[in-house]
Amino acid sequence: MTTPTSIDATEQLLASRDYVADRQLATAVFLALKLQRPLFLEGEPGTGKTEIAKVLAAGLGAELIRLQCYEGLDIGAAAYEWNHARQIMEIRLAEAAHETAAGAREQLAAGLFSERFLIERPLLRALRPPTLPYRVPPVLLIDELDRTDEPFEAYLLEVLSDFQITIPEWKTVKADTPPVVILTSNRTREIHDAVKRRCIYHWVDYPSAAREFEIVRRKVPQAQAALSRQIVVFVQELRTMDLYKLPGVAETIEWSRALLALDAVALDPETVNNTLGMLLKYQDDIARVQGSEAARIVEKIRSEVAASSAG
Repeated sequence: MTTPTSIDATEQLLASRDYVADRQLATAVFLALKLQRPLFLEGEPGTGKTEIAKVLAAGLGAELIRLQCYEGLDIGAAAYEWNHARQIMEIRLAEAAHETAAGAREQLAAGLFSERFLIERPLLRALRPPTLPYRVPPVLLIDELDRTDEPFEAYLLEVLSDFQITIPEWKTVKADTPPVVILTSNRTREIHDAVKRRCIYHWVDYPSAAREFEIVRRKVPQAQAALSRQIVVFVQELRTMDLYKLPGVAETIEWSRALLALDAVALDPETVNNTLGMLLKYQDDIARVQGSEAARIVEKIRSEVAASSAG
């Protein structure tokens, strides 16, 4: 598929893969594609940041190359490393063949740092030409960058600004056509300004009730509209509370699927109490909502439904 040529076309591309984006997010994605700039998505966990990269890769017909970040991530795991075992074997073979002359040694040393001894990791692989069956540059997802440390951020600057990686022992590898680069952060720590300056920045917030209902409708189409609306209202109400971890869209979808599996047609306090673990991931949060608070929210939803029906 060709790159979308407008914001509307970008919205349609995302919607074709059941991703319901607001206008600001669609604009940020369009500009990232149009200007060939990395897109930095920051926001709470479960708001759909990672999904953007998956949807774009599927919609563009591109390979998704994912670099999952973690504490202690280094160049060897993120960009490239040399196949030391194979290099040592090459040296042993040369010694066995008595290739000890000065010229032969120099040639061997130069050959040890060539492409056939190079192991490509996600960052380097994303800069290389696409391989069949793909015909367009890949989507590179650098997921949860906030889990890494500042030295790794500094290493990324060359990739983000010039779409290239310098390998001191060999050469600089530069992409013929830049990949689509998506970076995400859950903001467990601040990312350095130098990274953000090289990207188009967008904060991914929790969706409005209307947009979340549309998301549930697309992701869990088997659920009745009335139940989906109650689920969304319940989750939106939880997000107004002072909880340790607010439920994201991912939790809304999973809860909807769970309630569907239980053959629920409407929310009731008992079902809510028994399934809160699908929404909330900390016991303190569950204990706060269970019981009277859950009953209060359910009763509030019922009253609103009754009032709207009477109107």
